[in-house]
Amino acid sequence: LRSTKSQKTDPTDARSVAIAAMRHGGLKTVVVDDHTTVLALLAKRHRDLARFKNKAACRLHALLLELTAGGLGSEMTVNKAHALLERVEATDGVARQRVMIATELVDDIGRYNTQMRASKKRIKAAVAASGSSLCDIRGIGPIGAATILGAVGDVSRFPTKGHFASYNATAPIDASSGNHNRHRLNPRGNRKLNHVLHIAAVCQLRYPSEGRVYFDKKLAEGKTSKEAIRALKRRISDVVYRRLQADARHLKS
Repeated sequence: LRSTKSQKTDPTDARSVAIAAMRHGGLKTVVVDDHTTVLALLAKRHRDLARFKNKAACRLHALLLELTAGGLGSEMTVNKAHALLERVEATDGVARQRVMIATELVDDIGRYNTQMRASKKRIKAAVAASGSSLCDIRGIGPIGAATILGAVGDVSRFPTKGHFASYNATAPIDASSGNHNRHRLNPRGNRKLNHVLHIAAVCQLRYPSEGRVYFDKKLAEGKTSKEAIRALKRRISDVVYRRLQADARHLKS
């Protein structure tokens, strides 16, 4: 039989993609980069800085445990780490190298702290310039708002709050069987958006709020704590969706 591999070409693939795009109305429209792209860049940079800082902190903790019993033994700060390293007696070449590398890691953490403070200021100014009201939602700050705005772009590409919930993975997956109706966690969707909504839910549970009342109501209905917080995340997703729509209408008017 003749192989069909020779029929696969770049022009054929491009035509297939174009046909699929024309027939699917839910795809994101390609537009010129706007302010949401700026927010997405700033949010990603802040996440990268936090990741670099955490990596340096983990390596520093490991070195401090090798230099002194129990390591730092408390919440790490640059000043505490420097004070501990000054008390370490480096009696051999290995210990001296550990102290030297640990000191460099402390300096790295200090630099990341400075960069993250500057990053927060840039993000706060950029979110304010966008005219978004997302920061009015309890548990969502400038960084969370920048993450949402950067990921969503034009909210009109989500026809309903259900589409938005499916995109951010707060819409549960049906796992019913027979007469037993149940749902399970959705591991798909935009995980960065889902994380922002999770942080918002946790913050709302810490203080008296509508979110706390809703969570307690779900517990009273027989939901587990995990199921109740998933329901709260979906509720927050709906609130965010309405805010995004209202902000979009306000900017157009």
